[in-house]
Amino acid sequence: MATPEFLLNYLPIIVFLGISIVLGLGFLIVPALIAPNAPDPEKNSTYECGFNAFDDSRMKFDVQFYIVAILFIIVDLDVSFLFPWAVTLFNPELGTDPGFQIFSFFSMFVFLLVFAVGYLYEWKKGALEWR
Repeated sequence: MATPEFLLNYLPIIVFLGISIVLGLGFLIVPALIAPNAPDPEKNSTYECGFNAFDDSRMKFDVQFYIVAILFIIVDLDVSFLFPWAVTLFNPELGTDPGFQIFSFFSMFVFLLVFAVGYLYEWKKGALEWR
């Protein structure tokens, strides 16, 4: 039985899926077989936020963990805006108009200025110091 021609177009996809499934299963199975399995009591202890669990769930705790997480998200978003901007700024296919490049440059400059002012404010207030 002859294979229809259009099915041969899907052969690279099937090969890619096969290789990825084999590698994925290999990366899951091999470490389980060769990794040491002798956890100590410290490793088996409960942890969630970097401090020991309390008896009462209504006790006060330090919000420094959340501030660091929020600052990480802000910096991560800032970088995610910078990559596409840097790619499109001097791309001749998207806009050879110098006005576009100047507008794009100064709009990102304003964005980074607002980010820097917020970062300096957090630094001045001591939010980045671990207490």
